[in-house]
This record gives sequence, C-alpha cells and structure tokens, in this order.
Amino acid sequence: MKEDWEDQRDPLAALRAGDPQPFEAFVETELSTFLGFFKRLGANRSEAEDRVQDLFLKLYQHSRTYQRQGRFAAYAFRVARNLWIDRSRRLALREAPERIAPDDGSSTLDRVEDTRLEEPVTSLSRREEAEQLKAALAGLGDHHRLVFELGVMQELPYQQIGEILEIPVGTVKSRMFHAVRKLQEALGARGVTEQGAGAADPRRGNR
Repeated sequence: MKEDWEDQRDPLAALRAGDPQPFEAFVETELSTFLGFFKRLGANRSEAEDRVQDLFLKLYQHSRTYQRQGRFAAYAFRVARNLWIDRSRRLALREAPERIAPDDGSSTLDRVEDTRLEEPVTSLSRREEAEQLKAALAGLGDHHRLVFELGVMQELPYQQIGEILEIPVGTVKSRMFHAVRKLQEALGARGVTEQGAGAADPRRGNR
C-alpha cells in the first residue's frame, strides 16, 4: 500500500467515529493496489473492478461493527482474499473443477503493463520477458501466488502475510521459497527470481 493506514488514520475506525475522510482517501489512493491484486490472481479488468467495488462496500459496511485488531492493511487484504475465495467457490459450483487462475496469461501479472511499471513496454525483448513472467506466475498454485503477491508485489513482511492468510509464519516462508524456486525453474533467468529471493529473506519478518 502507498500509505500507512494505521493509528489515527485507520479508515474504518475513523469512519465509525463519524469522520469519512480517511476512508475516502483510502479508496482513492488504493484503488490501483487492489485492482492489481485481483488481476494478478486471475480476474480480467472488468471482474477486478467489480471485486474492488465489492471490497470497498464490504469494508464500509464492516465499519459499523469494526473493532481494530492488528494492522488495518492486513485486515483489508484479508477481506480481499476472502472475496476472491468466495468467487472461486461460486465458480466451482457452476463449472467442472479446474484451476482457479487461467493459464492463458491474459491477466496474470498485468502489473508489468499498468500496475508497477507506468511507462509502456516498447522493446520486443521486454515484451517477451513480460509474457514469460506471466506464464511462469500462471503456473503457480493459488497458495504460492498469494504469498508471492503479498510478499513481492505488496512488500509486506512475513508476519503480516501470515495474518492475512491465517497461516503460520513458517508456512509463509515455505510457500515463498517454493514459489521462488518454481519461478526460477520456469524462467531459467535471474530477473524476477532475484526480486522474489529478496522478499523471501527471513529478515523481512522482523520489519
């Protein structure tokens, strides 16, 4: 996230106290954060926009009974994760069991074009690298992709990732290790895997 939404800036605590400004600022500032979050999990642009609207609405509704426990950022990502899980369960009821994330690479890691890198990818080599990265991330399972997303893209420490996913820190480290290893095997290159290895540094858990 681009801002520290803690202490007096906790959007839901402020909203419950009658001050909507922090929540409005949160929605405006973090719209792209959660669009990227849902797109990297497999949603297309339209669906990602719908899920983000669902997220903000659910957070707003939760403000009525909100009791702060831990960091707001972890709470917001946990609600987003649960929305994605609910979406996946609904799809599973309508369709034959299959991978939640599409394998065509159409939306996985769209950050390369519009989330983490603002300038357009113009060179052929960079376009090829982007496609390779999309394919590699599409090959990760949901558990590994979520840990990689939160640890590398959102740059959250292991403790927060564990809170969001409701798993032990040791499990976070294990999933990150396997995610990075699988990316190394799929890419056969060092660019993204070095970034992932940095996120997997155990010292990050002390942040």
